[in-house]
Amino acid sequence: MRKIYAIGESLVDIIFSKGEPRAAKAGGSMLNSAVSLGRIGLPVSLITEYGDDDPGALIDTFLSENGVRTDLVYRFKNGKTALALAFLDDKNDAHYTFYKDYPKNRLDIVIPEPGENDILLYGSIYSTTKEIRKNFLRLIENAKKNGALRIYDPNFRKAHLREMETLKPFIIANLGFASLVRGSDEDFRNIFGTEGPDQSWDIVKEYCDCLVYTANAAGVSVRTASFRGEFAVKKITPVSTIGAGDNFNAGLISSFYKNGIKAEDLSKLDKEMWGEVISTAIEFASSVCLSYDNYIDLAFASRYRSASRLHI
Repeated sequence: MRKIYAIGESLVDIIFSKGEPRAAKAGGSMLNSAVSLGRIGLPVSLITEYGDDDPGALIDTFLSENGVRTDLVYRFKNGKTALALAFLDDKNDAHYTFYKDYPKNRLDIVIPEPGENDILLYGSIYSTTKEIRKNFLRLIENAKKNGALRIYDPNFRKAHLREMETLKPFIIANLGFASLVRGSDEDFRNIFGTEGPDQSWDIVKEYCDCLVYTANAAGVSVRTASFRGEFAVKKITPVSTIGAGDNFNAGLISSFYKNGIKAEDLSKLDKEMWGEVISTAIEFASSVCLSYDNYIDLAFASRYRSASRLHI
C-alpha cells in the first residue's frame, strides 16, 4: 500500500476575530494537511511532537478520530504543547503569536524510510529547526534515496525575517531534497525577494525540477523543464485563510495518490493532468477558507471520496 508521511509542528490554534476568540483547533501546517487526507481515507502518518498534557491529549485524540496515524508522534513530558494565537485582520488573513516550551530532547522516535511509492510532505519553520534537524535530515535523505515523491512547502512567515541569515541555508538545502516545491508569492518574496512565478522558478530550478507557485486570487502557476501553465482560482469571500495553503497541499497529494503519480512522473505530466491536479488542490483550499476549520469538513470529504472513487 502506498503511504503518506507529513512532518511538522503540532500545536493548538486559538483564533481571534475582531478582538474576540472564535475557535480553538488542533493546528500546525502539516497537521492540517494530514487531517484532510485522513478524512478522505488516505493512509497518512504525522511525524510530530507534543506534550503529555491536556492540549497534547486534545491533539492526539483529534488525529486518531480523523484517520491520522500517531505511531510516529513523540509525546514529551518535560515541556508543554505549543500554542498559537491567530489574529484575523480585515481580510481574514492571520497574524500569529506563538508560545512554546519544548524539552531539550526533541523528536525522539524511530525515523521511517519512505519508499518509492510513498509521498512525503515537509516544510514550514519546523523544517529549519536546529533541534530536530538531525532526525529531519535522516527522514528526507531516506525518502530521496528511495525515490519517494517529496513535497516541500517553505511556508515562511514575516515573523522569521530577522532569522533569515541563519535559516536560509536550511531552506536552500530543503529545496534540494524536493521533487516538487509548492510555495506562495509571499514565501518567495520573503526568502528570495522575487516577484512572480518566473523569477521564483529561476531560483527553484537550480535545486528542484518542479514548482507550483500560488498567488491567492492571482491564481496558480506550474513550472517544470517541459511544462508552463497558469490556472485560475475560484472567487470566494473567505471566513479565514488559515489552512488554505496546507489544504492546497492536501489536494495535490490526494490527486497524486488517486492517479498513481510518482516523483519520476512529474516531468511528464501534460496540461490536462496538471489541470486535474491543480483544480483538486484549489477545491480543497477554497473549501477550508469558508469556515474557521483548518481542514476540509466531513461533508466535503465524503463527497470527494465518493466522486473520486478512492480505493484505499
